[in-house]
Amino acid sequence: MPSVAFYTLGCKVNFYDTEAMWQLFKQEGYEQVDFDTSTADVYIINTCTVTNTGDKKSRQIIRRAVRRNPDAVIAVTGCYAQTSPAEILAIPGVDLVVGTQDRDKLMTFIEQYQQERQPVNAVRNIMKTREFEELDVPDFAERTRAFLKIQEGCNNFCTFCIIPWSRGLSRSRSPESVLAQARQLVEAGYKEIVLTGIHTGGYGDDLESYRLADLLEDLDKVDGLERIRISSIEASQIDDRVIEVLNRSPKMCRHLHIPLQAGHDAVLKRMRRKYTTAEFAEKIRRIHEAMPGVAITTDVIVGFPGETEEMYREGYAFMEQIGFAEMHVFPYSKRTGTPAARMEDQVDEEIKHERVHQLIELSERMQLDYARRHVGAVLDVIPERAHKGEASDGAIMGYSGNYIQIVFEGSESLIGQLCQVRLTEAGVNECRGELIAVSEPTPSRSQAASAV
Repeated sequence: MPSVAFYTLGCKVNFYDTEAMWQLFKQEGYEQVDFDTSTADVYIINTCTVTNTGDKKSRQIIRRAVRRNPDAVIAVTGCYAQTSPAEILAIPGVDLVVGTQDRDKLMTFIEQYQQERQPVNAVRNIMKTREFEELDVPDFAERTRAFLKIQEGCNNFCTFCIIPWSRGLSRSRSPESVLAQARQLVEAGYKEIVLTGIHTGGYGDDLESYRLADLLEDLDKVDGLERIRISSIEASQIDDRVIEVLNRSPKMCRHLHIPLQAGHDAVLKRMRRKYTTAEFAEKIRRIHEAMPGVAITTDVIVGFPGETEEMYREGYAFMEQIGFAEMHVFPYSKRTGTPAARMEDQVDEEIKHERVHQLIELSERMQLDYARRHVGAVLDVIPERAHKGEASDGAIMGYSGNYIQIVFEGSESLIGQLCQVRLTEAGVNECRGELIAVSEPTPSRSQAASAV
């Protein structure tokens, strides 16, 4: 039996794409082996190019694969492969480069290399692509939560971001295909589906009379599906219809990840973001009004070129005012080829580090405040794994519909089941709870709002 090993760098979409590529190999009778401990016949490195560091790390992993088995087929795919195929083919031992499209032809390209023994550059101009690449993932290693890719590419062209050039313009998966895979995932035993993409909220922009709200309504009707979560969505794309569906559907998780990136209008403008802080705050207010108790998490870039101490302080105060349930904080990192990398007034690394530290502390404080407001509430939790912390005997861990990580006593047989858990103790990254019941039918709605 031939063997294949995968190494994935970067975002959740890349991990989804790797799972999709594994399905192609599985259908051809391949066995998957560990990248670091086994010798494989084929190595697939799914690369990231979001930062210069991502490129460097990708090259390191490619060379590691070549060292592990010089006779293996070394295939490189993903965002770095899309933007710099010649750079990758110049690495001794690389046999095949496929970008962020034509992964469905991967087995054909490998066969071509094996017959001709000549390196294959299968990268095409991604900007000319208008069709969503259909790659199904009917099963995941993690049994409790399935990811479902509904969209590819981005039209925003933020000044700090290279991704439109590596993923192309926004393309939506057909509603029929999304719903078919959702039903397949439910049949495979998944209770929760996470909708994902490069710019998930842009779903439907290229479809006729069908938008994200329509898809959410149709997914709500899928029998056996308990929870629907959106991986990330821009504030500008949460319109009245989306809010209405989020509020009305018993299956929609009361958690939205809405990237802010910066808390000052001057910085947002330099980033080429499509909103002001006032517009962002108003959208968040309306979401809270429609869905009391909803968890709003976000991404923040610290130390963007031109960010003064005063801008940072005003941004800090704005984030504190919004009261996020959690923030993912990143120091600005130059990405060669983007307008921001050429901007003057680059912020000193030590200043960036200090600001990151301060915002992480703020995030932890807001995260604890959010959890404390729900102590005493009964929340729906799908346990994901046995808990490995201190005094963890007989404890399992999972996330509530509103994205609170809860540890509670229970058998591992409950993993993947929908449980009703009372939150008893709030913590920063981990809370404690007690099992109340195990639900068979779809719950009427997360009871997060009851504690607010």
